[in-house]
Amino acid sequence: MTIAPDPVAATVPAPHPSFAGEALALLGARGFTRDPELVEPWLTDWRGRYRGRAIGLASPATTREVSDLVALCARHGVPIVPQGGNSGMSGGATPDQSGHAVLLSLRRMTAIRAFDVAARQITCEAGLVLQTLHETAAARRLRFPLTLGGKGSATIGGLVATNAGGTQVLRHGTMRAQVLGLEAVLADGSVLDTLTPLRKDNRGFDLKQLLIGSEGTLGIVTAATLRLLPEIGGRTVAWAGLASIAAARQLLLACEAGAGEVLEGFEVLPAHSLAAVLAHVPGARAPLPGAHGWHALIELTAPAGEAERLPALAETILARAIQDGVVEDAVIAASEAQAEAFWLLRDEIAPAERALGPAMQHDISVPVASMADFVAAAGPQVEARFPGTRAVAFGHLGDGNVHFHVLAPTGAERGLWERQEGKAISAFVHDLVSAWHGSISAEHGIGQMKVAELARLGDPAHLAVLRAVKQALDPHGLLNPGKLVPPAPGALADASARP
Repeated sequence: MTIAPDPVAATVPAPHPSFAGEALALLGARGFTRDPELVEPWLTDWRGRYRGRAIGLASPATTREVSDLVALCARHGVPIVPQGGNSGMSGGATPDQSGHAVLLSLRRMTAIRAFDVAARQITCEAGLVLQTLHETAAARRLRFPLTLGGKGSATIGGLVATNAGGTQVLRHGTMRAQVLGLEAVLADGSVLDTLTPLRKDNRGFDLKQLLIGSEGTLGIVTAATLRLLPEIGGRTVAWAGLASIAAARQLLLACEAGAGEVLEGFEVLPAHSLAAVLAHVPGARAPLPGAHGWHALIELTAPAGEAERLPALAETILARAIQDGVVEDAVIAASEAQAEAFWLLRDEIAPAERALGPAMQHDISVPVASMADFVAAAGPQVEARFPGTRAVAFGHLGDGNVHFHVLAPTGAERGLWERQEGKAISAFVHDLVSAWHGSISAEHGIGQMKVAELARLGDPAHLAVLRAVKQALDPHGLLNPGKLVPPAPGALADASARP
């Protein structure tokens, strides 16, 4: 897929000729490279939609090295594009095409600095991979209550920077709720250290919360103190077949009323998504024998000593829902292997869809109480407006966030279709979301993919505050330029007009 040139990229001043040499002297051969074979893999986002160029790849090993590098970049006016696992969905970790920025990878910073089992807290560096955090916590009979499909590559720094969500938000909240303390390097190279968690602290703004979700535009996260929970004593996973998304909403309410705090996850998917996964994953089997318009995946969890009641609780809730006509059929996983098989069907939706052909993918949210109605109304509207497309919604119904994908007509050319039809489709979807008082980015961030749409649809006061905070903390615009924060009206034209 060919990426159109950035109209502002040519206006970014070229770095001083001595910068690369100074960066090499500062970080050493392991910490800074311009070798094309080593830099190349990190110049494209994982979905292949965005591609850029860079002076080189910096991989500092300590917060001090990050601080010194950022200070060096500030002196030379070199933009910085921070990068974690490069698994983001919005192009937020890909440089522009000017070649004037340096890629800053935190992947060498993987240390666990402190682990307080009694307090259920862990302090780790930004490059630690989520799966490693899960395994480290599990070894001490604890768990980190956030997971997602990319846990094998997503890093803690990236999760903090994007305020990642996942399948456990219903019960535990987004990454914002998991962060107790933060360490970050600011645009001038100074280090903000709020790693020590305090239950009460009224010394002004909660600066760590300002940095969470800022996508590297206000500071570079180098470490975080995270909350942990006791390990799960057991879980019960169930699969329900339903006639409609409205019935799924009714089932969610029944689960919330009947299960309370042990309701860990509630995911929905339409028949089309299940069929795509069954065709894509070798050996995959449908959990239920009959055909159903919609499906719900439900997980209940409890600590040791309480988990024994979960199967009976799930059976009671589902039996009542079947009796009330809300659920058409249901099954409770008989083993951990079957529970994992159920979750695999949910996790493989995105790759199964990619195998079908091109699609425009939207990560959106509306108020939880309105989500089922939104999905029922928006799908037909999109399909009527763009004949031949197929609107598919799946995901986290319980927290008001679904992945709303619009699949291309049969025979559409990948790349070409997205460029020619995709922009209009996404604008239409985003207009619908805005009309329902929702968000065009629920958990994947704005990055560079949605920055123009945020400028088009964002509340003027909201955008003004974003720009003011960015200006205050990064006055020269060197931290992840072109991401998250839309330029002020007229700024793009002014930049393009400069010689």
